[in-house]
Amino acid sequence: MNDRTLLADAAPLIFAGAPLDRGEVLRRDEARVDALLTGTEGWWLILQEGNPLLQPDGSIFWFHPDELAGLQLTPERIFLGHYRGSPCFAAQLAADAPVPAGPDAVDARKAAMGLSADEAAIYGYGKSLLAWHGRHGFCANCGQATRIRSGGTRRSCDGCGAEHFPRVDPVVIMLATDGENCLLGRQAGWPPEMWSALAGFVEPVETPEEACARELKEESGVTVDPAAVRYVMTQPWPFPSSLMVGLVAPVSDASISVDTHELETARWFTREAVRDMLAGTHPEAAMPPSIAIARRLAELWVEGRI
Repeated sequence: MNDRTLLADAAPLIFAGAPLDRGEVLRRDEARVDALLTGTEGWWLILQEGNPLLQPDGSIFWFHPDELAGLQLTPERIFLGHYRGSPCFAAQLAADAPVPAGPDAVDARKAAMGLSADEAAIYGYGKSLLAWHGRHGFCANCGQATRIRSGGTRRSCDGCGAEHFPRVDPVVIMLATDGENCLLGRQAGWPPEMWSALAGFVEPVETPEEACARELKEESGVTVDPAAVRYVMTQPWPFPSSLMVGLVAPVSDASISVDTHELETARWFTREAVRDMLAGTHPEAAMPPSIAIARRLAELWVEGRI
């Protein structure tokens, strides 16, 4: 049995499984996309400083196009794609603009835990795209202002002709294991009881397996052979634009030497202790909430599935 069938029955991670038809062919026709963005059909996802506006039941408060006139929005208008036959768009309230009557702005992480799988994925896509546009108004090549093209999936520079595309930053997040123990760490700013899998960005000209071994050695001192690292799953993480690559990494040397610049501490936990952490019954330690891939890795390891 391979990893693909092993995890086939697992529920999708939050932000994964986007149900949108992103309309790659449609986006090649700028006139058609512009007509959609200025038309009277479809629904708009409106963010406030990256946070979604929600209905009282915790679902997204979708705005009809004729409701946009009363909102103070930034200039960026994004075409997300089609969902259940209707076009969907995203925009953001201007800084200091009031939240309209009806919806509530809810912290992104808290909101995502209550959204349906479809809405969480759509929201994550819109959040990530709007964050990228907010930081890339000028050409990195010549410094001139750029403009949105293809409904928001690229920007172009009229000065030098350069094209810019939303970036995705790969991050390895790994459960290092030593027999019946797994390695968890914590950062100083976390709640006192919180522990999680170690993680770090993949550097240029580096495989995820190499990044896993390097990060574990740098942060905790444990040694891993990159050839022994196994892929488990990935999770889109729109904070602002990462792709979390979940790995399991059997160690060859379990000796811990923590880099306190990166971590407050790290230690080995038994399988039984992690089971208690997941159940909320451990007397002094807890795992991250359900939104995090670190929790899913721990769940699969406790069940003996990775």
